[in-house]
Amino acid sequence: MSTSMLLALDGEGPLHRQLYHALRQAILGGTLRPGARMPSTRAIAAETRVSRITAVIAYDQLIAEGYAEPRRGSGTYVAAALALDGALRARRQPSAPTPARLSTYGRRIVASTRGHPPSWAPRRAALPYDFRYGRPAIGDFPHAMWRRLLARRARRASFRALDYGPPEGLPELRTALADYLRRSRALVCDESQIVVVSGSQQALDLVARVLLDAGDLVLLEEPHYAGARRVFRGIGARLRALPVDREGLDVGRLAAREERFRAAYVTPSHQFPLGVVMSVSRRLALLAWATRTGAYVVEDDYDSEYRYVGRPIESLQGLDRTGRVLYVGTFSKVLFPALRLGYLVLPRPLVDAFRTAKALADTGSATLEQGALADFMREGHYERYLRRSRARVGARRAALLEAIATHFGDRAEVCGADAGLHVVLWLRDVRRERLAGVIERAAATGVGVYPAAPYYLRPPPRAGLLLGYASLDEAEIRRGIERLAQCTS
Repeated sequence: MSTSMLLALDGEGPLHRQLYHALRQAILGGTLRPGARMPSTRAIAAETRVSRITAVIAYDQLIAEGYAEPRRGSGTYVAAALALDGALRARRQPSAPTPARLSTYGRRIVASTRGHPPSWAPRRAALPYDFRYGRPAIGDFPHAMWRRLLARRARRASFRALDYGPPEGLPELRTALADYLRRSRALVCDESQIVVVSGSQQALDLVARVLLDAGDLVLLEEPHYAGARRVFRGIGARLRALPVDREGLDVGRLAAREERFRAAYVTPSHQFPLGVVMSVSRRLALLAWATRTGAYVVEDDYDSEYRYVGRPIESLQGLDRTGRVLYVGTFSKVLFPALRLGYLVLPRPLVDAFRTAKALADTGSATLEQGALADFMREGHYERYLRRSRARVGARRAALLEAIATHFGDRAEVCGADAGLHVVLWLRDVRRERLAGVIERAAATGVGVYPAAPYYLRPPPRAGLLLGYASLDEAEIRRGIERLAQCTS
């Protein structure tokens, strides 16, 4: 064969690595066949315009890895043993990719997402008036204060602080959390019952893996948070949904059901997404049902810090006297999503199992951020920020309601405006099958809106939109709603 050949270097990394990769690919691809004489290092250096020492280093690496073999007085050859390698021959034969062999769990989660893996990141280019739910008031966050606290923690970090932390979370953060939750949410707990997690989604995943087996029944509200539904389906649970009315989950319907539920997932303080509050009578009835049947109740308190009408709502966990409630909280809606910190407050008998599951999942959440957050809470910054943010988000809520009243009038109904960071807007003069067209037209005018239907097991009979508003200012909200109204008329 010719003692020269054309090689293209990929530009990635040192020259000797680039040359090594190009030669290895020529061998694996069949351009250089087993037993064939390779170009001399002098020739390959001249053709690729590298130094000869660079070529020598690349050849030495090929020899060390068994792709090539030197022959005294004759040069370097492609290793003859590669001719016997069936795997190498198979690489050269074009074939269809081998189908993935997934576990039962893997097959379930792929099927449940219909080829669209769940992601909370924006799925399209930013729109000027984006009412996407889940974006908190990041612009209100005291970034300078947070940077100082994080830098202080980093400067003072000892060697021990840079080691693994406890899987259940730093003691100082769990203590600060317990103090805050007892005071603000009327929880009955101490720091030993808290497990720090990487957001509420990990909390739900731990709940599913520790408490549920395939085939177990789980009760959901209808509508409900789709992220919880996917987690429970992934574990193989069977789902049943009961409707939500003005008092929250219709617990009375449970008495007529003979099914044995393992767990119930609820959002009693601000039902997601409809925003209603579960009445005290229904809370007590739900706890009585859980005690009687042995079911656990997962209380997701995702944004209760933002309440604009009436007194703050006390937690369901604070009413529990038999250890049936697992309380889930997150900092993603209050501070910022990239922090990736949340927490589980557990009945005492479950703490060891969840701590172990957390350790096996990730060995523990990032400790530097936990320490800074503990300082943020203990020094009073957290609650001061909440008071300021609640006032600012409340002004955006008022602007939203005013704009809807102005531009929609009686053509729309608002649900869930007393608390939280979103509302549901029911469009009275838009048929359900026309909603996708409304959303497309709105996007063409720079307005991002999202359907309520994905939060139902069975699509609702009317057209609804989930509007998040915390990340927009009042002027943006007014302009966005005005344009949306024009797209629905």
